[in-house]
Order: sequence, then C-alpha cells, then structure tokens
Amino acid sequence: MTEVADVLDTLDQPLTGAAVGAALELGLFWLLQAESRDAAEVGRALGIPVGRCRAWLKVLSTAGLVEEQAGMYAPTATARSGILARYSAETWRFLAQEARERLEAVRDLPRKLRARHEPQSNGRAPYLLQMAEDPDRARRFTRMLYELHGPMAAQLAAKLDLRGVRRLLDLGGGSGVVAIALAKRWPELSVTVLDIPNVSVVGREIVRSDAPSVAGRIDFQALDFLDGELPGGFDAVLECDVSVYSEPLFRRIRRALAPGGRFLIADEFQPVGGSSDPAHVGWTLVRTLTDPGWCAPTVDGTCEILSRSGFGPVATIALAASHSGAGGRMAVQVALEATVRPD
Repeated sequence: MTEVADVLDTLDQPLTGAAVGAALELGLFWLLQAESRDAAEVGRALGIPVGRCRAWLKVLSTAGLVEEQAGMYAPTATARSGILARYSAETWRFLAQEARERLEAVRDLPRKLRARHEPQSNGRAPYLLQMAEDPDRARRFTRMLYELHGPMAAQLAAKLDLRGVRRLLDLGGGSGVVAIALAKRWPELSVTVLDIPNVSVVGREIVRSDAPSVAGRIDFQALDFLDGELPGGFDAVLECDVSVYSEPLFRRIRRALAPGGRFLIADEFQPVGGSSDPAHVGWTLVRTLTDPGWCAPTVDGTCEILSRSGFGPVATIALAASHSGAGGRMAVQVALEATVRPD
C-alpha cells in the first residue's frame, strides 16, 4: 500500500466480504442460477427492500460475482465455476456463517488486543466447544467437512501404507470421510472413530447412508479425546487436520497403541515464523483472542513432542495441498509417521 486510497480501500474490504457472505448465506447464487432476475424479484424472494437489494447487488457486481444486463442480474462465469460448481449450497452457507463469525470476533479489536485474560478452553478450539453445545451446528459442520475433505481423504488412502494394520484409531475424524477412504483401500482394516457425541451421531449416519459396503468395519465412539484414557490395542492411531498436539495427549496415544504401533499425523504444518496465507493469518489472530498463547503447529515442534512422548524416529510423507473450511483455507500438506519407541 503506497497511497492513502489504498489504505482506505483496505478498510472497506470487510464490507465487500460481508456482502458476498450474505449472498452465500441467503442463497442468492442458487436463486439466480436458472434464470436472471431484477432487483425487485430478488428482493421479494429474499425478503429484502428493493432499494437495499439493488445496492447490495451492485456491490456483488463490483466484486465480479453477479452481472447486470438491462436491469437483470445473473451469476458471472466466476461465480458459476467457483461457487455453484464447487460445493453444495448448505456447505457454502456454513462457510459464510463461519467467516461472518470471524469478522464479529474482531470487532472492537483495539480493546481485544490489549485485553488480559487466561484461556478458558483447556486447549479446545472454540468451534469444538460450540458443537458440543449445539447439535444442529455439529451436524452442519460435520457434513460440511465430509464434503470438503473428500479429496484429502482419497489422497491419504493412496499415500499411507497400512499393510499389517488391522485396527486403526481415528482421533477427531467424526465425519467418517477418512475412515471410509481407508477402509475401502485396505479391506482388512477396521477403524474406530473418536469424536464428541454430537459429531459422532452425524458421522455414523453418513457412513451408514454413503458407504454401506464398509460400514461394518467403521465404529464410532463418542469421546472427547482430550479427556481421560483412550481405548487400547490399536495397530495405528491417526490424527488428521485436528492440530491438537501435546505431550499428555501423545503419551495417552502411545498407551493406546500395541507394541510397535504407529502414530500418523496429517496436517498443515507451518513454517518457522508462521504462514503468509492471508486467510490462515486472520484465523490465527481470531484464535489468539480467546487463547493468547496459541500458535500453529510446526513439523519440528511436533517431532520434539513425539520424541518426549516415547515415539521413535519420524518419517515425513509429502501430501498435496487441499482446501477445507475449518476455520479458513486449511491445506493438509504433510503426514508424519512415528512408531512406539521400546521402553
């Protein structure tokens, strides 16, 4: 930014983002998908006064997501390929809601940056606490991740060598998307998925309806794995896109593994100094407003925790980036594999 106008444009960007988010939450693009409509028709359909609706559509036109011809509005080619053809309306609605909540979290930011308080979440991400209290939110969140994480799950199934693994524990894998992909790839594999109760209910429904051929080999147990002991006797434990790494947890994971068992972690590990991705940087700021000491995991930091927790040398498996919606554009890029170190 070199000019005053650049600074002022940056200050206005949240307005455009809010307008786009409202379009996703209210279903505008799906309303216009089949046929163009004028501002009055859009306003009637969505319950918006026509003058306000016209101003909103102008903002979306400036953003390149709707186009106007003779007073009629339709999605642009960008909106059709990047929104309508990408995810379901419900998934976009939830992603937009999360973005709106992040914006609300940074209101009155000068005061919040200087606030002094201790975290109340005990290491739990705010979205996890919300789902524990709200079954409907848990359902929407879980189904969103099931849709978004399909490519990531397929990639893990192709990359992870699970020969000799008969029992796998999937921590925080509540949508069942990774368990389904692994069970299809490895016919001898049985997977136990651990997640909070509200999420486990939805994951069980998804597996039964979408993957009946492997449903008998996927079991869900309702358990917050940050509390108490884990079930034991597993050949491997997987923690995918969860980013909860601590020595107490890793030691409990070690006890859950059979002798020689393997611990697999798949996540977006940050470079030293943090990510430069704007969405991830913003999400990190929001997270630190509720947990001032939180920081994104790194490969070296996670390997140190693994070593202190009784795991042997760590192998790194490169993964392609894939987008998700859990708190921003999360790219699962690296898998780590460690074995239990003999006592």
